[in-house]
Amino acid sequence: MIYMILRELLNHFEIGEDLPDYLLSHTFNEIFLDGTLTKEDKNYKIVIKTRQNVTHMMFIRPDDEFPVVIMSKLPNGFFNGMKFPKDEGKGVPINKL
Repeated sequence: MIYMILRELLNHFEIGEDLPDYLLSHTFNEIFLDGTLTKEDKNYKIVIKTRQNVTHMMFIRPDDEFPVVIMSKLPNGFFNGMKFPKDEGKGVPINKL
C-alpha cells in the first residue's frame, strides 16, 4: 500500500482550505489521488471505487468538529472508517460514534 500526506492530496485537487497542521502531515492511502472530487460550499468529497468493489470516500469539511472523515462501503453493504478531529489525537472509528 502506498501513502501520501493530506497536504499532497489538497494540492493535487487544488483545495485551498485551512486544516490543522497535524492533519496536513497525516498519511492516507494514495488511492484518493485517482478519485472524483465534488464540492458543495466549503465541503469536499473524494470518491473512488476499487476493483474489489469497495467504495472509498474522503470527506473534507474544514469547519466541522471532524474536518476529515474516511469511510469505506464494503461489498456486503457495511461501512467502516475513521473521523479525524480538529485537535490532534486519535481518530475515532465510525462504529464508535
